[in-house]
Amino acid sequence: MRRKIVAGNWKMNTTVQEGLELAEAVAKNAEKGMPEGVSIILAPPFTHIAGIKEVIPDFIGLAAQNCATEESGAFTGEVSAGMIASAGAQYVITGHSERRSIYRETDLELNKKVKTAIKNKLSPVFCCGENLDERQKGIHSEVVRKQIEKGLADITKDDFQKIIIAYEPVWAIGTGKTATPGQAQEMHHFIRNLLKELYGEKIADQTSILYGGSCKPSNAAEIFENIDVDGGLIGGASLKADDFMAIARSF
Repeated sequence: MRRKIVAGNWKMNTTVQEGLELAEAVAKNAEKGMPEGVSIILAPPFTHIAGIKEVIPDFIGLAAQNCATEESGAFTGEVSAGMIASAGAQYVITGHSERRSIYRETDLELNKKVKTAIKNKLSPVFCCGENLDERQKGIHSEVVRKQIEKGLADITKDDFQKIIIAYEPVWAIGTGKTATPGQAQEMHHFIRNLLKELYGEKIADQTSILYGGSCKPSNAAEIFENIDVDGGLIGGASLKADDFMAIARSF
């Protein structure tokens, strides 16, 4: 059975103290009980990871929002996968649409990030998805295929088992728009079939594919009902503990 996952991407929000308080509130809420088989992951800013690790229970995972392509060296301002792992995280988000669009990260760079993450025993949450222009032109499937084929090139089947996919309709991030449940299922099904083509049926069936794009308590249950949607990568709603946990209990 595939893991059901709800991951909160805090982006560039909260001070260290605010982040600790938010993590503690999530943990306190989660300890009241969770649906069977549902995992929670928090992705705070780099500065918060080590502190949050100390205040959350082991059943809540920790992710960084990005990592460097390189292991170490003269790369001022970068944070390596090894540093992230040493701070207590188990996951790292790679290829978020904001990294692709604002910082112009390429598929080749993302491929390097995925590989260095796996080398350092981090599980990549690999993001893919089309923008509004690509959706309107009807090339969204081709865009996602290219992102996955290039961004996850040369990953062994054993290593692929560590990867989580997050499908982000970029036009629905921070806009208030949301893909319909049908649109979400269509793309998740396409991605699962692509994984089957590239890596075989076993890996396709066991890979968790999350939806990211203005998911909130009011629409999460309807989105999560889709057979190929295994959870969500949550942005704004993850900054309120009660909203985030309401989404996590939407299965």
